[in-house]
This record gives sequence, structure tokens and C-alpha cells, in this order.
Amino acid sequence: MKTRQWWAVVLILSGLIVMLRLALDARSCSKGSPNPTAAPQNLRALLAMAKTQSKIEDIAVVNLICAEGLAGTDGIELGQCLPTLDRWADRLKMETDRHLYRFRENPREFHNSDGFFRLLMMAVVLAEDFCVRYNPARVSNPNEATTKDSFFADSRDVFLHGLLGPSHMGTCSSVPVLYVALGRRLGYPVSLVTTKGHLFVRWEDAKERFNVETTGRGLERYEDDYFKHWPFAITDEEIQAEGYLKSLTPAEELAVFLSIRGMCLKEGGRTAEAAEAFAFAVRHAPNVRGYRLMLASLERTLGAGTRARQKAFAVPKSTK
Repeated sequence: MKTRQWWAVVLILSGLIVMLRLALDARSCSKGSPNPTAAPQNLRALLAMAKTQSKIEDIAVVNLICAEGLAGTDGIELGQCLPTLDRWADRLKMETDRHLYRFRENPREFHNSDGFFRLLMMAVVLAEDFCVRYNPARVSNPNEATTKDSFFADSRDVFLHGLLGPSHMGTCSSVPVLYVALGRRLGYPVSLVTTKGHLFVRWEDAKERFNVETTGRGLERYEDDYFKHWPFAITDEEIQAEGYLKSLTPAEELAVFLSIRGMCLKEGGRTAEAAEAFAFAVRHAPNVRGYRLMLASLERTLGAGTRARQKAFAVPKSTK
């Protein structure tokens, strides 16, 4: 073989190797994605699994399944939403790596925090590349919030499928979950945290701990004290009774999503199912006073003859 032809073959093979490596790298950022054969496929299976183990592998799977059967979920399937989430994670990894030199050249611009830089890149990519935004119809002044504002009328506003669907819109009940789901796919030490009427994101590792608000324009880091006063003022007694300002465990994440499910069902007049959702929320986060109070209120509405803990979503004794 002539020398020129030999080098042409070498260059082609080298190009193919580089492309293969890039493909493998892109796939590696989605290592947090669930094993489709192991992940629960419906609410009954999720609750049965949660009863016997403390952790479901993927927060996105848990969130999406908790929206099962709600208004706004027609045609939504795990098989559609999860690949979208993985593609977004791939794009985030690529863009973050591409712009990492910005942090290395001027770390002070990013609070000398690699974690903040990475979450800021997530905010930029989600807004500019995927047009993720807060649903303007749900924007309101916290001082004017009421129980009759229809906030939970459409599950697309409060669960992940609204952000991963055509509109790419959500609220403070879903946007922070998106950040955590993507962050965990990228190996980030991120957690979901609650305060009164609100969710936010926490980055916590051996080097630093800070919170970010994900529902405004841009991104800024905050200490816990900020969320003692925004969006609603909370007391130390409420923090203790409701479990506010702590990084949620997987069981507590599930309880949050079940409570959101319960509010959607309540909004739709499906009181018995709403009570069942809150009964399971109480099971997984028994120390949260708000879940217990809502369950008691719903059961009073249903009457003494109907107990939520005995209804349709009861976990079967055997999961075989």
C-alpha cells in the first residue's frame, strides 16, 4: 500500500476512535438513569417497592410515576420523558466542559465555587437551549397566594412531564426537581429541600454547602436564612414540625411528590384518592405535620365510613 493511502486509512480509523470515545463519554453522564428492567413502571409498583426498600434509583422516575392518572398526563409515558432527560444531561455535560475554562480563569466571578459554576451552567443551558421557564400563568405574589388559585389544577405545572413536554414550563414544584434529576445524572451532590410552599436545591459536598433558587431569572446562591423569609416567613417551630430546610431523603422526596399528587387530586374533586396519596405521604414522612393535618381534613370530608388507608392504592402484601 502506498504511503499516502496508508495515512488516509490511519486518519479515518483515528477519527472513528475519537467519535466512539465521544459517544461513550456522552453516555457516561447519564449513569444516573434507571435500569428499565428494575425501575417501577406504575404507582402501585412504586409504592410496593418503596415499602420494602429505602431508595428508588431515580428521582425523575419517582416524580413522573406520582403524576400517574392526573389531569394533564394524557399520552405521557416514562419511555418518552426519560430519554429527553438523558439527552439534556448529555448536552449539559458537553456545554459545562466546553466553558469550564471560564471558571478556571476567573473563579471569583462564580463565588470561587466549582459547584455554583456547574449549576449556573445548568440554568443557562436549560433557559437558552431548551427554553425551560416558569409558567407565567402561575406567577403570583406570595402575599396574594390562596388555596383557590388553581395552582394544582394541571399536573403539567407541578410535575416533571410539563418541563419535558412541548411547553417546557413548570413551577417551583417541578423546576427544582428537574435540576436535581439532571444534577444526579452528572454526578453532582445535589438535594431537594423544602420550605413553606416552596422547593429549592442544595449543593453539599466535603468542600461546600449552599442553596440555589431555580425559578427566577439567572441563578444565585443563598444561605438557609433566606428561605426562612421567602417566599413565606417561617418560625423555628414550623421548621421542626414540617422538616423544612433539610436535605430530603429518598423517602421524603417520595412523600413530597405524593403530597403534590394529593393536592392535584383534591383540586380535581377526587377526594378519596387525595386522602390515599396523603396517607402514603404520612407513611414515608411521618414527622411532617402538614401531611397529617391534610390527611385528617380529607378523611373528615369523606366521613367516618371511609378510611384512606384502606382504599385502592393500598400496597399488596406480596409484590411477586
